[in-house]
Amino acid sequence: MIEIEESRRLRAVAEQASQLMREPLLAAFRSNMAVDYKVDLHDVVTRHDKEAEVAIRAFILGEVPDSVVVGEEAGESGVGRVRWYVDPIDGTSNFARGFAFWCVSVGVAIDGEIVAGAVYDPVAGMLFSADLSGAWLNGEPLQSRAIADERHATLITGYPVARDLRLDGREQALANFGVLAETFSTLRRPGSGALSLCHVAAGWVDASAGFGSNPWDVAAAVLILKQAGGSYHPLTLGKVGAGVPDFMCPGYVALGDGADYPTLMRVAREISDGREAAKAARPKLSMAGSVA
Repeated sequence: MIEIEESRRLRAVAEQASQLMREPLLAAFRSNMAVDYKVDLHDVVTRHDKEAEVAIRAFILGEVPDSVVVGEEAGESGVGRVRWYVDPIDGTSNFARGFAFWCVSVGVAIDGEIVAGAVYDPVAGMLFSADLSGAWLNGEPLQSRAIADERHATLITGYPVARDLRLDGREQALANFGVLAETFSTLRRPGSGALSLCHVAAGWVDASAGFGSNPWDVAAAVLILKQAGGSYHPLTLGKVGAGVPDFMCPGYVALGDGADYPTLMRVAREISDGREAAKAARPKLSMAGSVA
């Protein structure tokens, strides 16, 4: 079992790593930068993502040699018991267009448990962090809070993006969005999962929901949210098995302390169940490659 002191030490490294590229990233922000694409035109990447990840990876492996670093841009490297999940710029589309809602996320796991993490918003100068003893914003204790009734609450979600329209069907996805828009007092789509979760942790919004996350997007922010008193409800979305660590699940609902949002939970579970059912209904290939 990991000791509190080790968790605190790893948090300090995560905090340093998240702030390592502050100056270069701020210098690039709102500049005339080149943009490239990964999977499709909705999946933006810049050279600044790649350069930041290289620098953060080298720093972590230098500080904690007993480590594996899993990054969004360059995959996995290193050997050790400590696993680091790094998103050098979460919210790259925002970063590339000059919209000030993006961050650097560094989460730390041992034996499948997140034990420390840091999320840094360079534009606002906000450092969210957590270890097994608590959560902080710029060194001050962080406490989540939420409006109890979803009809008066604010929800942050990216749903639906183009991928959701394909997976859930355009009509159903837009209907899901309509239910959420009509239920909540305010619905926002700012575009960074890690920073959205941290805003729930800080009590600035009441809930967040995501349906296409990767471990590096949420690893640090999940711990920050939980340690601040919020709750995190993972969704498998038909992509992972039951019982995997919550930060490895591709979907989630995050609630601030005091929130009770039955409509949001129902819609989220229906999305997850629908994708699970669609996966089960797909024809399976035999070993010879033919449909079984």
